Amino acid sequence: MFERSVDAPTPETASERRRLQHREDARRAILDATEALLIERGFDAFSMRRLAERCGYTAPTIYHYFGDKKGLFDTLLEERFRRMVESMRRVRRSLDPAETLLAISQACVRFGLRNPTHYRVLTAQRGPAPRPLAAAEDARGLLEQPWRQLIEQGRLAEAHLDVAQQSVFVLLHGLISLRSSRTDMEWSPVLVEESVDALLRGWVVSAAAAPTERGTS
Repeated sequence: MFERSVDAPTPETASERRRLQHREDARRAILDATEALLIERGFDAFSMRRLAERCGYTAPTIYHYFGDKKGLFDTLLEERFRRMVESMRRVRRSLDPAETLLAISQACVRFGLRNPTHYRVLTAQRGPAPRPLAAAEDARGLLEQPWRQLIEQGRLAEAHLDVAQQSVFVLLHGLISLRSSRTDMEWSPVLVEESVDALLRGWVVSAAAAPTERGTS
């Protein structure tokens, strides 16, 4: 006499949703506890026993979700790196790759300041021969592209690429670390922009002073 609404979830659908939500809650709790322990003790002193005590899930449950300790670390770092990559991808690209580099650098600093725990885990020493992470490679590619464009435009010597990239990384790391730890200091609101801009000017020739781009007449 009365038809069931097509929008009403079946018991199986509701049960599946609860199961998926439980799984997501468990993964989130385990990953957050892993991050906290890594900050406290580092990768070398990390133990699954301490993790089980911290997150409230048994070791077999943790292994079920992540396989082993290496799988757990890789999942955590991949997720955190992916968040940073998303913030980098939101940066509007400029016709001037130096301006793009500046904008990406500012995005990285904003991410580090807003997510200091994530940033500390991402920059911690993982041990010998860590497995490359897909999100980390994506981040490297996003950063590499404007540097390569500067080389193509004759505004940066290729021989200087590695040291130029490393000097920018050191600067950004210092800006994030100091501003996160020294909240008692009154930092200039233009510190990041002016610092990165000054460093890039030391490495990069201005567009006006650059020779004609390769491949043009």
